[in-house]
Amino acid sequence: MNDLPVLYSFRRCPYAIRARMAIAAASIEVTIREVLLKDKPPELIAASVKATVPVLVLPDGNVIDESLEVMGWALSQRDPLGWLSGEGFSSDWIQTCDGEFKYWLDRYKYADRGTEHTAEHYRREAEVFLRKIEDRLTGFPWLGGEAPSVADVALFPFIRQFAGVDPAWWQSAPYPGTRMWLAQWLDGPLFSAVMNKYPRWEPGQPGARFPTEPCSAGTGHGVTAQ
Repeated sequence: MNDLPVLYSFRRCPYAIRARMAIAAASIEVTIREVLLKDKPPELIAASVKATVPVLVLPDGNVIDESLEVMGWALSQRDPLGWLSGEGFSSDWIQTCDGEFKYWLDRYKYADRGTEHTAEHYRREAEVFLRKIEDRLTGFPWLGGEAPSVADVALFPFIRQFAGVDPAWWQSAPYPGTRMWLAQWLDGPLFSAVMNKYPRWEPGQPGARFPTEPCSAGTGHGVTAQ
């Protein structure tokens, strides 16, 4: 596996999830190194001064340390599910998700750590974006329109994280379209494949092959029909 790209990843990180989704969809083999963000290996820090996941180290030594750029690297080589044909990487959906929504999501998720306001306050702020998603999904099955796009793939890991803060609230929240959209991703074969558990990588170990097996495209988009 020495000639394969090396992907530093953390299983639950939404940025890493979106990168793994694109790599798996493109059926590109990489060596995955699962790391703990609270105890980062020196190899990760040496590869990228940001020392955040995902970090992709190519065989020629070049490094890609932005999740959207990892997605673009993978899908530009092979895009069998047509994700690049819809909303692109410059989509307002992605810009808002990675900016304003992520800001409120972090505060909602960690509201028990002495934040200024209550979890409910931060949730209401995050819901501004959720309502826009719900409005879009009332008229279309996907953010990209009639088929999933990179915008859908880039966003759903963050909506998954939001939903996981208070699952009981989420199940009764006024976002049925968003819940169905999210469920199609979470129940799909591609997401299942990218969420395989890997042991923590230790320096000197070879890492594991990712994806571990060819990924099924499910209904044709990597999701499960509802």
